[in-house]
Amino acid sequence: MTWDLLNIIAIIAFAFSGAIVALQEKYDIFGVYVLGLAASFGGGYIRSVLMGTPVKPIWEQGILLYTGLLAITIIYMLPKKWIHSWNRWNDFFDAVGLSAFTIQGAVFAMSLHLPLGAVVLSSIVTGIGGGMLRDVLARRKPMILQQEVYAVWAILVGFVIGLGWVDKDSLVEMYSLFVIVTVLRMLSIVYKWHLRLRELPN
Repeated sequence: MTWDLLNIIAIIAFAFSGAIVALQEKYDIFGVYVLGLAASFGGGYIRSVLMGTPVKPIWEQGILLYTGLLAITIIYMLPKKWIHSWNRWNDFFDAVGLSAFTIQGAVFAMSLHLPLGAVVLSSIVTGIGGGMLRDVLARRKPMILQQEVYAVWAILVGFVIGLGWVDKDSLVEMYSLFVIVTVLRMLSIVYKWHLRLRELPN
């Protein structure tokens, strides 16, 4: 139940985010769907390849694929003036998707009984993979490669779950962690928390 709901939450959030970015970049309808699906499913596919687990084709994703397509369609069909309002929510959608996918990635690795390092890696890749793919396709500099405090939250989730500080079988603890990570990500945006940047002399 926890796994399914986190998947759906993350798929919707990143589908919205990918579609909004595509519209910002003035992509056509095909581009909107490509970026939406890339953001939604990219992290999971990259994780599966790294973990050596079977990669399920996107057309076999069932309800998740239909959920993503519906979310993208909703964004695409909204009036332009609504899109500008929804654009303000893009950071929120990205934060929700990041939080849900990082937790899902860590739980995935734990279910395979992998060591702590693999749990953290799975959390990072699942959480940021889709967003990175979205930004690359949109010809934007990926947030994780800038000063943004982005991957830090994925690393934190990986350690918290991998070390057993949060019970992955507890619905309350999983969703509490989800809310905490989402709030931390939003706070890092609002207060412009950044990693240290070392500039080289000209």
